[in-house]
Amino acid sequence: MSQQEIPPWLREQLTRFEQVQQNLQAILAQKQQVEMEMTEGNKALAELKKTGGNETVYKFVGSILIKVAKDEMIKELEERRELSSTRVTVLNKQEAKVRESAKELQDKINEAVKGRVQPSS
Repeated sequence: MSQQEIPPWLREQLTRFEQVQQNLQAILAQKQQVEMEMTEGNKALAELKKTGGNETVYKFVGSILIKVAKDEMIKELEERRELSSTRVTVLNKQEAKVRESAKELQDKINEAVKGRVQPSS
């Protein structure tokens, strides 16, 4: 089937399928980024909890380091972890919806192609 033989409605379905695939890739990239941030935050939190009560703690703010209270830093890291966990949950739900949409479109396209293209003998 050449490009000219593809009906407009099928071309539209193929375009939608490509857009859904791109959307899925974007969601997966976001999810990976959030999961990496969670891992880094969890490591930092674990190390911070290992330190003694009198240890000096610093955090990056832009391009400088600022001295902060250990308890304040622990609270901030735990809040970030909670937020990241929520973001991963939302991204998982989005991923599932987009995958389902992609499968439905793929099934429609496959059925259309099977109906139009006769297998060669």
